Amino acid sequence: MIRLRRVYEDPEPGADGVRVLVDRLWPRGLAKADAAVDEWPRVLTPSAELRKWFHGGGSAGEFRARYEAELGASEAAAELARLRELAAAGPLTLLTAVKDPSTSHAAILAELLTD
Repeated sequence: MIRLRRVYEDPEPGADGVRVLVDRLWPRGLAKADAAVDEWPRVLTPSAELRKWFHGGGSAGEFRARYEAELGASEAAAELARLRELAAAGPLTLLTAVKDPSTSHAAILAELLTD
């Protein structure tokens, strides 16, 4: 099972399983001890260039295509495979600072992990 949650929400021990931060930058105002993040694989986060392009007015559809292309790189693909194994072994929670994780890169990542 793969869950999407805001990193600012209180951890749910047991239900969260392995907690994976999928943002490139550490969330503002959050102490690392309070976040209870188990892993932070930056290779799976959108590149700085892609983030800047999207926030500059890029479309969601094009963002998805470019992000999936970035995730096709060998290092990212290997990390995706590793997270799939973690998800198969138990709960996996993808954490992000965005206000609506269901419409973010984390949702795209969750879809790719379940395929």
